Amino acid sequence: MNTKKIELSKITNIIDPIVGMREQWDLVTAEHDGVVNTLTAAWGAFGNLCEKKIVTVYIRPQRYTKKFMDASGRFTMTFFDGHMQELGYLGSNSGADVPNKIEKSGLHVAHVDGQPTFEEGKYVLVCKTIYKDALKPENFVDASLAAENFPDKDYSVMYIAEIEAAYEIEA
Repeated sequence: MNTKKIELSKITNIIDPIVGMREQWDLVTAEHDGVVNTLTAAWGAFGNLCEKKIVTVYIRPQRYTKKFMDASGRFTMTFFDGHMQELGYLGSNSGADVPNKIEKSGLHVAHVDGQPTFEEGKYVLVCKTIYKDALKPENFVDASLAAENFPDKDYSVMYIAEIEAAYEIEA
């Protein structure tokens, strides 16, 4: 897999910081003890915190990939041009139940900066977690958002991560 490094200042020219994650989805992927796991994400944001260029992702506590993210402390976000069927499959199947779900999806794992991504991706962000905390129902100013989005009270864990590097994956 060939990649071309992208300046971090160009990320929001490539990925729309407001609707890009929601409309285009991405795969959040981590590796621990040689095992790779991924989930499809649609919630997130770009920004700056503590003088770092950051991305924020939200992962429900029961998601299997969360264990990999916690153990590794690093993860990637891979954005695609298409592949919605594969992303849909990966988002609706757990690696705990289907250990070879990535293989079954038809996507192929590759590595950049020692972190897992996918050959079929278009762009990849290599990220290092700098802060995490669970969303708390009492902190929602509009309580209806908590009720609508977390009916099972499985409040997502917010991961704020420094974007260490960004790459375009060349076909």
